[in-house]
Formats: sequence, C-alpha cells, structure tokens
Amino acid sequence: MTQTDLSQKQFMAHSRQQVDAALEHWLPAINMRPQRLHEAMRYTVFNGGKRVRPFLVYATGHALGISMAALDGAACAVELIHAYSLVHDDLPAMDDDDLRRGKPTCHIAFDEATAILVGDALQTLAFQVIIQDSTLAGSVKSKLRMLEMLAYASGSQGMVGGQAMDLDAVGKQLSVQELETMHLHKTGALIRCSVCIAALAAPNLNPKTLENLDCYAQSIGLSFQIQDDILDEESNTEVLGKTQGKDRDNNKPTYPSLLGMEGARQKATQCHAEAVDALNQFGNEANLLRELSRYIIERKN
Repeated sequence: MTQTDLSQKQFMAHSRQQVDAALEHWLPAINMRPQRLHEAMRYTVFNGGKRVRPFLVYATGHALGISMAALDGAACAVELIHAYSLVHDDLPAMDDDDLRRGKPTCHIAFDEATAILVGDALQTLAFQVIIQDSTLAGSVKSKLRMLEMLAYASGSQGMVGGQAMDLDAVGKQLSVQELETMHLHKTGALIRCSVCIAALAAPNLNPKTLENLDCYAQSIGLSFQIQDDILDEESNTEVLGKTQGKDRDNNKPTYPSLLGMEGARQKATQCHAEAVDALNQFGNEANLLRELSRYIIERKN
C-alpha cells in the first residue's frame, strides 16, 4: 500500500511509528549518565502522545513529494519542543497539573527540579537534531531557515509568549480577538512551524505555496485550541487524560466562555473551512492535510 492509499487514520499511525523510531535514535539511553534525567526525558516523550505535529510534518511533505524518512529530523524537532512545553506547562508554577495523557506528569513521577531540567534538555535536543541529522531534506540555507523558524515559534514571539499571555489572562475578561492572539502564539505557533518547516525542505519552493500552507496551519492551530476548550467543558478526565474543567476552575478565558458552546463549535467549523480553502492549489496529494483538519474539530481528546 502506498502513502497515497493510506487514510488519515492509517497515516497518523504510520507517522507515530516513524517518528517514535527516530526519537528512539536521538534520545539518550537510560543507562547513560545522568540516568535519572534521561529516564525522565524518555518518560515524557514516550507517554502516549497523538503526534499531531509530526503528522503535520510528514503530511506536508507528502503533499510536496518529500519522503517521510527525509523529514524525520524535522518531525522529531517539533515533537521535542512540544514535549518540553508540556512538562513546563504542568509545573506547579504554571498550570499545576498532576495528569498528562492519563499518567502522572513529569514533576509528579520524578520531581520538580528534574522536570525543569527535562524541559531544558528536550528543547536543546530539538535544535541539535536539525543540525546533526544528515538525512534531513533541504539545502544548508533551508536548514538555517528551519532553525530560525523553530526558534521563533518556540520563543517569546511564539509558544513561550503565548504561555505568558495565558498566565496573565487568568481572572481577566478578554475579547475574542485577544483570546485568538494568545492561542495563535501558545498553540498555533508550533503547529504553523510543523507545516512550514516541512515545506522548507522542498526544492524550489514557491513562496505562494508556503504562504498557502501557512494559512492552512494558522487555521488548524486555532481550531485545535477551540476544540481543546470545548473538550475541557464536555469531556471527562478519563477520556481527556488530564484534569477536566481545569481552565474553568482556574478562571481562564476560553472560547466557550466567550462565545458559548454553539458559538465555539461554529468558530471551529469556520476555521476548518478556511484551512481546506487554503489548500485549493493542491490535488489529492493534500487530502491527508484536509482530513487532519476535520479530525481536529471532531476528536474526543
């Protein structure tokens, strides 16, 4: 069966296997000093994630004719950044969560100091992988752009900045635009990076193609967060794998609190439509990206 024949569900499973094998290669072995840190890093990374961001890397590559193996480094990098962000988000000084994916969070399973170091180590390993992976597609110039994009998406103008906005928003009434800006940074920045970093690996990339893919990624980044907010209200802790209702209990602004549940669903559907429209230049080779956009607004955890 070729990649073209794979459904979104099959390709997602295949992507998870592909990136997990690559992560296994890059993560230090547990018996390597310092053992406790390396054990905690592996505990965090191999903790049952959906691997949405690596899927985006591989599916974007598929739309542009790039093999999965040639994008393993990019897929690993975005997942390592994502994993580090979750470890730090769960800390008592941040969201103070005890559960992640149905298991004790890193600082609960190990300790708070180790969790901080795990986040630091995973973050730096992401950049190391981009630099050292000789099989990663793209010219030297394009790999420098990948590093630049990953750094920007991870820092104060991206994910970390979004987390700072999130902390500052506790107990405050935000407008829909302010909430959208926050989540375009906190959740959306790394999702956009996952798509664009794969596109940068393509030879002779048309700037308009990159622009369209970025529009797609921005739309699904918002729909992802909207669906998270909906699930935080409607689902339960067992299905979510994390504490249900935590945002409401912490008095955080969410899309349902501002738009109502029906309004939030409509907003997610609108984002999905915008994402699909952004892929109009592509044919069936982008169906995996289209199907993922639908999956994001229909998922249950």
